Amino acid sequence: MSNENLTAVENNYGADQIQILEGLEAVRKRPGMYIGTTSSRGLHHLVYEIVDNSVDEALAGYCTEIEVTLNKDNSVTVEDNGRGIPIGIHPKAGIPAVEVVFTVLHAGGKFGGGGYKVSGGLHGVGASVVNALSNWLEVEIFNEGNVYMQRYERGNVVSKLAVARPCKKSKTGTRVTFLPDDTIFEETVFDYDTLKTRLRETAFLTKALKITLRDERTKEKKENTFHYEGGIKEFVTYLNKSKTALYEKVIYCEGQNNGVYVEVAFQHNDSYNESTFSFVNNIITPEGGMHLTGFRNAITKTFNDYARKNKLLKEKDENLTGDDLREGLTAIISVKIEDPQFEGQTKQKLGNSEARGAVDSVTSEQLTYFLEQNPSIAKIIVEKALLAQRARAAARHAKEATRRKGALDSFKLPGKLADCSDKNPENCEIFIVEGDSAGGSAKEARTRTTQAILPLRGKILNVEKARVDKIYANAEIKTMITAFGTGIQDDFDISKLRYHKIIIMTDADVDGAHISTLMLTFLYRFMPELIKQGHVYLAQPPLYKVERNKKVWYAYSDDELNKILAEIGRDGNNKIQRYKGLGEMDAEQLWETTMDPERRILLRVAFDEETESEVDLTFTTLMGDKVEPRREFIEANAKFVKNLDI
Repeated sequence: MSNENLTAVENNYGADQIQILEGLEAVRKRPGMYIGTTSSRGLHHLVYEIVDNSVDEALAGYCTEIEVTLNKDNSVTVEDNGRGIPIGIHPKAGIPAVEVVFTVLHAGGKFGGGGYKVSGGLHGVGASVVNALSNWLEVEIFNEGNVYMQRYERGNVVSKLAVARPCKKSKTGTRVTFLPDDTIFEETVFDYDTLKTRLRETAFLTKALKITLRDERTKEKKENTFHYEGGIKEFVTYLNKSKTALYEKVIYCEGQNNGVYVEVAFQHNDSYNESTFSFVNNIITPEGGMHLTGFRNAITKTFNDYARKNKLLKEKDENLTGDDLREGLTAIISVKIEDPQFEGQTKQKLGNSEARGAVDSVTSEQLTYFLEQNPSIAKIIVEKALLAQRARAAARHAKEATRRKGALDSFKLPGKLADCSDKNPENCEIFIVEGDSAGGSAKEARTRTTQAILPLRGKILNVEKARVDKIYANAEIKTMITAFGTGIQDDFDISKLRYHKIIIMTDADVDGAHISTLMLTFLYRFMPELIKQGHVYLAQPPLYKVERNKKVWYAYSDDELNKILAEIGRDGNNKIQRYKGLGEMDAEQLWETTMDPERRILLRVAFDEETESEVDLTFTTLMGDKVEPRREFIEANAKFVKNLDI
């Protein structure tokens, strides 16, 4: 467009070009503003919003059971035995209160007025947003012997609230059934396991609340019930099931301070990684915040005071750091607060300063009593922290010595790295390749301007079973740290990342999958932001090469192979090669199938921070010491495995 035309457009900008979106129109026009995304994650968020409303009833003391059902038509029903959404006429709106809840944004019992002291959800817009993004939604309220029902279609009222049928006079609660709008969501099929993970976590966080999930869509109906009288204590036990706890008791602190209700549960295990998860009104806060700061302050101060008082630390000894004391710690911090202030719209981090003081006070006081009453447990924790302290000192010396030699100097890159010439990280990608053979083919095949190749020898160290000093001493890991440029853990700085795509390229066999898992474990434990910000990918080399009459096809799955054979014919003229490793391909084939940005298939590695505790547990199960949980995991997931080499 020319400058003259652009000026003309600007000059025509007037009052008539200002749009006013009425009612729920804004939600349908820009759904991402309200639920983040219209992908599978956004789809499942609809269920969470309705469930969260029921959980708010539980937090208020009126609901003990929630049932979530995936219906045959892929609609979802959420039912609770709470008080039921009010059915009376709203004094200002002049329509039933339930209709206000489902058709008016920012309407609900969460904005003062005594409806709820604490609540989660989308700032009170959850029910109306779900309604706006559904093909249809029906709400039923059980009240004084009657079932009141109202139906909506794409946010619009299609029937007035009326008595649908009688019910037991003692029955109260709300049942919401909705079918997501297939014109808005990229996919509309709910995943049972995704919902199961979230609902299990919700049940852990809401002591004594019973949540049932059932799937009516298949012949073999599935059902899980989650009910934990021990609440977050049982959550810690669940997360530690693939680890060996250092002591039997889960340490639990509970109390109220300055209007903040605090629950803390934690237990140390024999691993070297910290797994701490914080929640506010049952909403996970992936970036922590004031409540997490309060917990960490309390842990560090209380254990050091105890260790000094009981001569577990000598006068000349340095204080134990928070990192030392939290090695192998699994912890849940859960606070309930009336007016939570989050940093950013995504509720990643809690900003209320009173939460820090409340958690610090409750944890410090009750942990002090616990340690005095359980000296053997206190000694175990302090001794583990002392070992961690020595390991960190060794790691620090190793890191400093390595820096003096220049191996971690960003200006001295590892010799085995074939770097790219473009210095703009946004244009650059690095392939982490298994073995010298595949590395040689990749170096020959690459585009030298933007593609770097880093060959590794065999399997890297399993960081799930190693302390930080061993990790810094590992040559292959040191090479990766240097190549990426970001540093790890406390030294991590994503602004120094040298490549915006880190591509793990391994053989399409069991060994290749194991190496990929080792790599991902390292990145998840020591550079998680690389995954969270979408910089990590898995290359997808072909499984088969098909030749017929000098023509060549590549298949990346058994299904794709069958489609190719169906098109070209299944007879003796086909030559089918099953690739066992990248080394079997020459440079041209590797470029065509796996490295060419125009033709390759890359899988971006991602995880939902809302279910990060389950991700953490999966890594521990797969890469930890305990065999039984790993066997159970493999048995449960074997049906999803494809292309397994026997």
